[in-house]
Amino acid sequence: MDLKSTLLVVAGSVCSFKLLNTILRFLPTPEQALNKSWRWRNISTSLAHSSLSGAWAVLCFYLQPQLLEDLISHHSLLSHSLVAVSTGYFIHDFLDVALNRPCKQSWEVLLHHSAVLSCFGLALTSRLYVGYSVVSLLIEINSVFLHIRQLLLLSGRRNRTDTTTPRPSVTYSVTSWLTLATMFVFRVCTVGWMTRWLVAHSEHMPRFVLTMGATGLSLISIMNVVLLYRLIRADFISNTL
Repeated sequence: MDLKSTLLVVAGSVCSFKLLNTILRFLPTPEQALNKSWRWRNISTSLAHSSLSGAWAVLCFYLQPQLLEDLISHHSLLSHSLVAVSTGYFIHDFLDVALNRPCKQSWEVLLHHSAVLSCFGLALTSRLYVGYSVVSLLIEINSVFLHIRQLLLLSGRRNRTDTTTPRPSVTYSVTSWLTLATMFVFRVCTVGWMTRWLVAHSEHMPRFVLTMGATGLSLISIMNVVLLYRLIRADFISNTL
């Protein structure tokens, strides 16, 4: 795609996710989540993006395995469009979070989105590192389960209702285990592989690109550690006490 078409796709993506978020206002919200309706809509919109981009990234590598052989210069309409659509989502979510949550509660998300948008923006405008950007979107497969888990918590469906002793429901337990498993596979392993690839190809990259990639991976790695700690503490350690 040329630059004009790319910008149109990004703008269309921003509008589409905004429209989805608006439609969710008119759909039923669980009673327990009524006082957190914005968060319910935000996470639901994020779930839609994660489901779409995660499946799309897998499809890119399935249909075009040569993409993995050259993550710098090889790209296609399919992979380029994926990065453009995801860029539109991150722009929408950045604005949604910035306008609706206090900065002290959202700075982590805003910092993450800023790093992602910088890297994706470079890939879209230069048509380089598109494959590397698609690899990063495999992380969204884990985000699917993270978002489902958050929605279960918001809707008050964590614990079973047929017992007086607080015990996680089957749905929540399965979701927790899937979240943990996919976190190791699609977050920890993917980021580890991306870091190794970046180091191996550092001699072939401009310094500013290398700095941008290293900074983004560092932020994501820190966030992954925090997410993993919070998940294990909340769903596994607390249940054994």
